[in-house]
Amino acid sequence: MNFIDLFSGAGGLSEGFIKAGFNPIAHVEIDSHACNTLETRLVYHKLKNENKLDHYYDYLNENVERDVFISKFGDEFLSDSVLNIGIGGKNNKIIFDKIDQLVGNREVDLIIGGPPCQAYSLVGRSRDAKGMKDDPRNFLYKEYAKFLKQYRPKAFVFENVLGLITADEGRYFKNMRAYFKRIGYHLDYDVQHSNDFGVLQKRKRIILIGWRKDIDFSYPIFDKIEHQFKVNDILTDLKRLKPGEQNNLTKYKTDSTEYLEKFELRNGVDFVTQHIARPHNERDLAIYKIAIKKWLKYEERLKYPDLPENLKTHKNQKSFVDRYKVVDPKGYSHTMVAHIAKDGHHYIYPDMKQVRSLSVREAARIQSFPDDFFFEGGRSAAFRQIGNAVPPLMAKEIANKIRKKYNGI
Repeated sequence: MNFIDLFSGAGGLSEGFIKAGFNPIAHVEIDSHACNTLETRLVYHKLKNENKLDHYYDYLNENVERDVFISKFGDEFLSDSVLNIGIGGKNNKIIFDKIDQLVGNREVDLIIGGPPCQAYSLVGRSRDAKGMKDDPRNFLYKEYAKFLKQYRPKAFVFENVLGLITADEGRYFKNMRAYFKRIGYHLDYDVQHSNDFGVLQKRKRIILIGWRKDIDFSYPIFDKIEHQFKVNDILTDLKRLKPGEQNNLTKYKTDSTEYLEKFELRNGVDFVTQHIARPHNERDLAIYKIAIKKWLKYEERLKYPDLPENLKTHKNQKSFVDRYKVVDPKGYSHTMVAHIAKDGHHYIYPDMKQVRSLSVREAARIQSFPDDFFFEGGRSAAFRQIGNAVPPLMAKEIANKIRKKYNGI
């Protein structure tokens, strides 16, 4: 059950498929920090299979430099399998040549990935004068399709935002579906809610699944995971942070929670990495306090026009009035997006004793990344990778369903 991951990002989708028993042949990603994260994680999986995770923990504990760690415990195949290159144009021949070498005489069973979603997102279209109609990212599905034609996998998984269906009044999706059909693939889709998969986040995404016309396949029915867990279940065991505090490596504050054990987010060791908080200026902290009080007391969101005049910095009081948003500790988080890399206003920690935005580790947990998943590139790069990712818990359940269907082929 071999797969290729396109537009891989940090590997949230890939992580789920690996844990479901699939074998990665190649990851293709344009962001260099994300590629380093992918490479580090592949070494983790290699060491885990060899029962040598102590070497990985040495790396997390900063006892060994990254280049030494990768060269000593990785291998040539692993390093070659992460392709730091953009998909499309002349690059495709380079990518195909490299993947062909990696594939050898094996079969590619599956291709997974989600092209950048900015051209399809409602926010992206609202900010562009032409509604993103001329954005070349609208047609990345054709680049994706070139890999289907090259490797003819049994099936593929294509993740994206809901706007994919409505972009240009539905014409893009209609054309996409017709295009995949022309190259020999049936396509079906549904809107999936991440909290149905155990992820503590209100996140709706289109999951498209295609399969070769000669394959007896159908879109899986996903079982909803019933639970009563809330965001507090992923916050309480972590050390308190001040704005700007840099706990790259720290002990847990308390024992694990039932959620963290059930969904395997805690890794069984007594330390956690990247519990890092960004710094904030005094104005932002004053606004955060108002937002936290308003949410915890009344469960009401702070609107920009409601701020005291001395805390306002512009006159536009009609656009993006909800830019300050507290994460709901008694429910699910709102959707995690890559904007968290630019500021923390949309992801404020829900506690008056910790007036700040979420740490890297807290954001990763909301996306259901396990604590032993390390994001390379520093704080901003980590936030961007987390915000762009598919939640691994969701990916694992999708992979499990596809694997079961594969077994019947």
